Amino acid sequence: MTLLALKLILAHFLGDFVFQPAHWVENKLEKRWKSKYLYWHIGVHLLALLLLLQFQNLGIVAIIISSHYLIDLGKLALTNEKNYRWVFALDQLLHLGVLAAIIYWVSPVEIDFQSLFGEKNLLFITFLAFVTYVSGIIMRMLLAPYFAEVIKDDNAEGGSLKNAGKYIGMLERLFVFGFILLNQWAAIGLLITAKSVFRFGDLNKGKNRKLTEYVLIGTLLSFGLAILAGMLYNHLIEVLQ
Repeated sequence: MTLLALKLILAHFLGDFVFQPAHWVENKLEKRWKSKYLYWHIGVHLLALLLLLQFQNLGIVAIIISSHYLIDLGKLALTNEKNYRWVFALDQLLHLGVLAAIIYWVSPVEIDFQSLFGEKNLLFITFLAFVTYVSGIIMRMLLAPYFAEVIKDDNAEGGSLKNAGKYIGMLERLFVFGFILLNQWAAIGLLITAKSVFRFGDLNKGKNRKLTEYVLIGTLLSFGLAILAGMLYNHLIEVLQ
């Protein structure tokens, strides 16, 4: 089952990403089902599947190619400038869902939902929620008294991407949390150094001391919460064992 899954997923990656140039995608979006590149794209998928499966399991190949063509037609019909990201995500989920259904059909696997929602898994999900969303809200509450003052005095050049700070904070806390789980404390120091080089260099050029202090407090809070979460998670995992 594992070998079949790897072959099908690799064929999907090759066909949808590696061997699909950007101008193919643009032409398909413009001409939709009339685009020759839609059929070239399907042909690449077919060739990848045949080679990886060594011209065996032709029924599986037929199902995948037919479903891929229909899903791509639906994606091209629905895609516009506003929803292209969501349609792309749905497109990939449908393709992978077909592959998962075929793999399950060939070699059924029983899913133990009781163990899936066991203590350790739920503990891990709980801490992931904490280091991403919960920590961010806690930080906003703690930094709220300084926010208005910093914005009022902010004379730094340039703007900021929408929600960039939110996602940067989530990613840095996830990295710190992961490094602690892997017992790679030195990597946390490298992460702090990298952020300092990129972030505080720009703040220093802007000569805005209040903004610099605000960002420094936020960074230390973010790393501190992630470190505490990682240490507490490791302790609880030891207790559960």
